[in-house]
Amino acid sequence: MRAKMMPSEPTPCAPAAPPLWSLYLIRRADGALYTGISTDVERRLHEHTHSKRGSRVLRARGPLQLAYHTGIGDRALASRAEYRVKALDRRSKEALVLKQPSSRALLTQLGLDEAAELQRAKAAKSA
Repeated sequence: MRAKMMPSEPTPCAPAAPPLWSLYLIRRADGALYTGISTDVERRLHEHTHSKRGSRVLRARGPLQLAYHTGIGDRALASRAEYRVKALDRRSKEALVLKQPSSRALLTQLGLDEAAELQRAKAAKSA
């Protein structure tokens, strides 16, 4: 005798966690540093290297090397961090590559530590 299959109750879906945005610096063959943000740094580096989806600034610039990356948080905070890193002079960007600061240290250095705290509190509240 076969058991009757009862339709299963739909399971409530948990809201998907927002993607973690990362800030990255890529070193071009001429030594210049390019700053960007992405949810998947390895995919983005591949796009810069092998795809038309990569930045025009990086096309035909020789081999590219990922010099630094760190997870930042949501897109808004990552965009603010990117803006501030792009405004740094070359010496300061080289110091980031050399020191490889944690995301918290980087945000503090960029003056975005309060924004990061607000983001963490918002995430904890929604969880």
